[in-house]
Amino acid sequence: MSPNQAPSVAPAPAGDREDAGTGPAVRLRALRKSFGAVTAVDGIDLDIARGEFFSMLGPSGSGKTTVLRMIAGFELPTSGTVELAGRDVSRLAPFQRDVNTVFQDYALFPHMNVIGNVEYGLRVKRVPRARRRERALEALRTVRLQELAQRKPGQLSGGQRQRVALARALVNRPRVLLLDEPLGALDLKLRQAMQIELKQIQREVGITFVFVTHDQDEALTMSDRIAVFNDGLIEQVGTPAEVYERPASAFVAGFVGTSNLLSGRGAEQVIGSRGVYSIRPEKIRVDTDLAVPARDGETGATGTVTGVVYAGATVRYEVALDAGGQLSVVRQNEGTAAGAPALEGSRVRLVWRQEHSFRVSEGSGETHR
Repeated sequence: MSPNQAPSVAPAPAGDREDAGTGPAVRLRALRKSFGAVTAVDGIDLDIARGEFFSMLGPSGSGKTTVLRMIAGFELPTSGTVELAGRDVSRLAPFQRDVNTVFQDYALFPHMNVIGNVEYGLRVKRVPRARRRERALEALRTVRLQELAQRKPGQLSGGQRQRVALARALVNRPRVLLLDEPLGALDLKLRQAMQIELKQIQREVGITFVFVTHDQDEALTMSDRIAVFNDGLIEQVGTPAEVYERPASAFVAGFVGTSNLLSGRGAEQVIGSRGVYSIRPEKIRVDTDLAVPARDGETGATGTVTGVVYAGATVRYEVALDAGGQLSVVRQNEGTAAGAPALEGSRVRLVWRQEHSFRVSEGSGETHR
């Protein structure tokens, strides 16, 4: 919440809320947003369950942040609807919606101490001082910062400031918490630690989290489900394992993790049929004995190693197939990998289980519209 932004209205305690039925926390129907001639979101349908950690993943310009801003009320849909707990909020102002937003830049007040920042929204709504102090301390305990309540933002680390921003959003007890790439400003180690901590906090508070990111590792690490965005549409919605192991399209296969795409003559000769097939690099093994036959349920292909990349924990091999096309293979570095570069230029046989190569759409996958 920025200093000039009106805070969201805090929902009543759970026991005092009107029962909104058993529908999803967020429901989007035929949601579309255009900026002049540019269509940022092209008519999507999406349900986000209550208590779910849901991530919207995609490259810059794919529409994910625009969708988040329409849920928050910072942008109004060109057409379609946004429902929160069964209530159509498509035309309501942000402060009339039972949501709060955490941004990447945190937007903390530098002249206020930590507890003052967390209390700010409650103070604006004239919550009595004792009550707002109690709720602010409760929020700080949730994010494990109660010992730093009297510090100023300038005295905190990046991860601590991120948790203060999270506490400030949680203190209002929203039904849905929206997070717009909140870990983007952190260094790699701190970001990885915060991914685990953020998921733990979400489980403890039980609030629906809607998380926007372009980082596939963040989405895979924290999410109950992921929606993969591309060019204003949703290509696929599923659990992290579903999206990674069974991508619905060539785009999803390439964007979520690293994937080989085998098509054309190569696919026809190796797989046995035309189409585009995805094979994850870690599913393939390399054998220098070309005479070793594939076992039952396996697929094999011969080729030449054209490159070797040593990456510490793993070694990646680039292999040009005799049948046409190229596959990457990732192997765990279980030794020193000192001999890995010696394979460059070698003839090898690649083997993988048949269920690890599966056909994907060349364009969109599920395409939620």
